[in-house]
Amino acid sequence: QVQLVESGGELVQAGGSLRLSCAASGLTFSLYAMAWFRQAPGKDREFVAAINWSGGRPHYADSIQDRFTISRDNAKNTVYLQINSLKPGDTAVYYCAAEQTTISHYTGPFSFWGQGTQVTVSS
Repeated sequence: QVQLVESGGELVQAGGSLRLSCAASGLTFSLYAMAWFRQAPGKDREFVAAINWSGGRPHYADSIQDRFTISRDNAKNTVYLQINSLKPGDTAVYYCAAEQTTISHYTGPFSFWGQGTQVTVSS
């Protein structure tokens, strides 16, 4: 079965950086669009970024500034989210998601989800 396992979340100080990873198994990774979402305490889950099956056309939520970069390594079945200049408002559980599609600019819905990794940013 499809499994998505996020890692890399931790407690960091504002201004720091993190790279989140999501390792996928049980699927042909190169056929899937991948995405990152986040859910802050007391808020709905929100779209952060997505990337198509080949690694092209990364795109981001309008509210996400250029501090975020999504990328993928199809040889490693892994998608990444680099977050720079972290702010307390970035505190959330970050989830990766997958959907089998060749649509270039796919933003959802996604069929498969990981369990999430906690990012906490202290001021």
